[in-house]
Amino acid sequence: MRKIKKGDEVIVIAGRDKGKQSSVIKVFPEQGTALVDGVNTVKKHTKPNPAKGIAGGILEKEMPIQLSNIAIYNPHTKKADRVGIKVLEDGTRVRVYKSNDEVVDV
Repeated sequence: MRKIKKGDEVIVIAGRDKGKQSSVIKVFPEQGTALVDGVNTVKKHTKPNPAKGIAGGILEKEMPIQLSNIAIYNPHTKKADRVGIKVLEDGTRVRVYKSNDEVVDV
């Protein structure tokens, strides 16, 4: 079970975007990275391609950020938090906040 999933509200805890809060667009578990909305934006210079109808210029796009550099946002404490996994009585596994043992998945 992944500790950070698509749609989670996260805070960047390291890097040039430290302190930004946003949601996860996509997770790449094999690379250990995640695409976060509005975080780690880079400028890509593109050449025009009339055959494909692409205009040249400078595009801003988001690049994946390491999972170790983001932490899930806990709305109860209004801070970044770590995530643990707990097994309930019926055998299902749920994610919980480490600070107050509340269930992440509502």
